Amino acid sequence: MRAWVPFVRGFAGNVRFAASSIVEHKLRSTLTVLGIVVGVTTVMAMVAIVTGFNNNIIGNLQTFGANRLEIKKYEDRFGPGGPLSDEERRRKNLTIEDAVALRALLPDAAVGILYVQVEALIHVKNGNLEANAPYIVGSDEFYPTTTAQSLGRGRCFTPTEVQHHALVAVLGGDVQEALFPKEDPIGKDITVEGLRYRVIGVLEKKGAQFGFSPDNKVVVPYAAFARQFAFRAQRDGAGINIVPRRTEDMPAVIERAVAALRARRRVPFDKPNDFALVTPDQLISQFRAITGGITGAMVFVALISLVIGGVGVMNIMLVSVTQRTREIGVRRACGARRRDVVGQFLVEAATLSSIGGVVGVILGLLISVTVKAAVPALPTAIPLWSPLVGLLVSMGVGVFFGAYPAVKASRLDPIESLRWE
Repeated sequence: MRAWVPFVRGFAGNVRFAASSIVEHKLRSTLTVLGIVVGVTTVMAMVAIVTGFNNNIIGNLQTFGANRLEIKKYEDRFGPGGPLSDEERRRKNLTIEDAVALRALLPDAAVGILYVQVEALIHVKNGNLEANAPYIVGSDEFYPTTTAQSLGRGRCFTPTEVQHHALVAVLGGDVQEALFPKEDPIGKDITVEGLRYRVIGVLEKKGAQFGFSPDNKVVVPYAAFARQFAFRAQRDGAGINIVPRRTEDMPAVIERAVAALRARRRVPFDKPNDFALVTPDQLISQFRAITGGITGAMVFVALISLVIGGVGVMNIMLVSVTQRTREIGVRRACGARRRDVVGQFLVEAATLSSIGGVVGVILGLLISVTVKAAVPALPTAIPLWSPLVGLLVSMGVGVFFGAYPAVKASRLDPIESLRWE
């Protein structure tokens, strides 16, 4: 324990020297650490925004059915997907018969059918009240199970209603609030493009995400959808949702479903699937790839700021070595070793950059809190490790860029240093 006493005393003395030097040259020190402040602030703010964004999106994807398999004509993509390939244009529609065949093949899974009409402006009204551009979904009695969206009130369709084109509807929360703000919609009538439907249920609200609301919809039996929106149904076909009763059965369900569809669609063994398989895990992976690229670009910008700040630290430390040449000579003449001089200047450089790191961390936290308060749709989250990493990086920048000035100071000749004016 006693062996550490000289080291601790020497380190404490170097910190005092560094603090006094910084206080003596306030403006110079402030300008020196500016680059480090900008770099650390950028990293902190970026980590908070991206982490919160990731957590929010991934949580919502999992909420919509963590063990759900979607089979579609085309792939789902984040961001612009570009034009369809020739192979995609040649794909045949998925059909109701495909879903029925999978339902017979997979007795331990719920298999649901989906048609979706989102492109055109759909007029959904209750008297003089009109919903705000909702989209229309055609489905079956398995809709709540296969979309992980529970009913808040009322019921879903019966198999008989689905088969006989019954004009009944289940409303999303936004549509219910727009059309029936002060009354119970169950048993009331609405019109969808002029066609009258009887409301039999209301879905629980999910909440809007980045401008899209899954609650702004009307769900009708798929046979009624196919009759009213025949063009969309014939052009894009159906989608199929499959939810196994046990999550661990998902790989087996995917394998059997793919084999059955390939056989039904006569896909050669050496050709890829002519349909898309989408799971929440795939969407999460695509999303993380996009945010990973954004994070990499922001980290690159932050690193440039840190390098600029580090160069500033090196420049100021070289100036400090020149100004304090006589002081270094006195210390060496009084018995200070080269490593003592190196330690003194390294501690000063690290202290200078650490101050910039502390300021950067504080500014990053303030930006995170401000963004969270100003933009509720973009929640931020500060991982516990990020402030510590910010401080360690800033300290490391000071040590790295202060090494050369420190070594240069330690190599000064004591006699020549004492003669310095």
